[in-house]
Amino acid sequence: MIRAAGLTKRYGGTTAVDDVSFTAGPGVVTGFLGPNGAGKSTTLRMLLGLEEPDAGVALVGGRPYRALGAPLREVGALLDAGDVHGGRRARDHLRVLARSNGIPARRVGEVLAEVGLAEVADRRIAGFSLGMRQRLGIAAALLGDPGVLVFDEPINGLDPEGVRWIRGLLRGMAAEGRAVLVSSHVLEEVARTADRVVVIGRGRLLADAPTAEVLARFDRGVLVRAADQPALAAVLRAHGAEVRAEDGGLSVRGVDPGRIGELALAHGIALRELAPRTASLEDAFVALTGGSVEFRRAA
Repeated sequence: MIRAAGLTKRYGGTTAVDDVSFTAGPGVVTGFLGPNGAGKSTTLRMLLGLEEPDAGVALVGGRPYRALGAPLREVGALLDAGDVHGGRRARDHLRVLARSNGIPARRVGEVLAEVGLAEVADRRIAGFSLGMRQRLGIAAALLGDPGVLVFDEPINGLDPEGVRWIRGLLRGMAAEGRAVLVSSHVLEEVARTADRVVVIGRGRLLADAPTAEVLARFDRGVLVRAADQPALAAVLRAHGAEVRAEDGGLSVRGVDPGRIGELALAHGIALRELAPRTASLEDAFVALTGGSVEFRRAA
């Protein structure tokens, strides 16, 4: 499990992270979201022992990252795919990491095959594309077969096949009981992958809940168009629905689409459209972080 408790980090007079607490538990993909400048990268760096918090604690499996004897065996992380020695060959890069953490050399070939780089394992990293470097970084994260995985923008530079692959990888890792924490701006992918989301803005926690619960909070109800809309509105209100006129129809909350259809049929009202309008993660994200955006274009 990953646990952040009261994490705070200041740089001079700027508070980058302000009393942030959350957990990323085993068997769960947790999406870590926030606008640019929200404090996501700083939080991840504190979790991985790269920054010292001014207050609070960051724990992995109940211990600070720096207390782990062989960290790659417990935590696999990818924060910056470009942070590698370009003159090294991919295989040698992973061999160095494996040796430093007491990981069997056979794992190098296994993870290269798993991420699709087996055929280019002896090429120098300087000649790799962004997507290839991303795959190499993921291979490094998987090297020690850890129980905790931390990724920052893991699909950056990947083609559609690669995006589908990483989606399946993250879900598969969680299904094996690992804790997976993923930070990304690609909200559609987070919605497809994450069981839970943690949202921060201007360094403060804005939401920490199951993805479905966050989406339900911003659900826009059902759009209904009917032959006799005033009559239908009266019927629905009589059954406890919240109804208002919108887009040439009725916006209905508090009654599910099936029940709306049943009531319309029972009262002889013909329906012309019945469209649930579930909120997207993008809708929820914009609503949550609207007051926390650091860079905003002029109107």
